[in-house]
Amino acid sequence: MVRNLGIGTGRRKCAVARVFLREGTGKLTVNDMDAAQYFKIPELLTLARKPLVVTASENKFDIVISVIGGGINGQAGACAHGLARALSQVDPANHTALRTNGLLTRDPRMVERKKYGQRGARRRFQFSKR
Repeated sequence: MVRNLGIGTGRRKCAVARVFLREGTGKLTVNDMDAAQYFKIPELLTLARKPLVVTASENKFDIVISVIGGGINGQAGACAHGLARALSQVDPANHTALRTNGLLTRDPRMVERKKYGQRGARRRFQFSKR
C-alpha cells in the first residue's frame, strides 16, 4: 500500500491539480507521464518544480500529480501551487520559504468574460460614423 505524506490542491486559471507526496527519490509524474514529457516547454517544467527547489527537497519525495482543466500554462501553475501546499503540510518549516517566494498564494487572474454587443471582453466592434 502506498502512503501519501502530504496532499495539496493547486489552482490556476481553470486548471486544478491534485498533488500527492510519497517517500521516494524525486520522481515527478503528471497524469501518469513523466513531467518532462508532459511539460514539453522547459520553462513550464521549471515553474512546476520551483517549490521543490525553494525547499531543497528535489530528491526526498516521489510526486504524483493529477491535473485537469485549462491549458498547459495554467496546469503548470496549478501544479506548483498544489506542490507548495503539500510541502507546507509535510514540514511546517517550509511554509516561510514558500510564502516569501509567493508559491502559496493562488494567482487570482482569470480570463475576463465576453460582454454582449462587443467582439471580446474589451474589444469593440468597429465604429461606423456613416
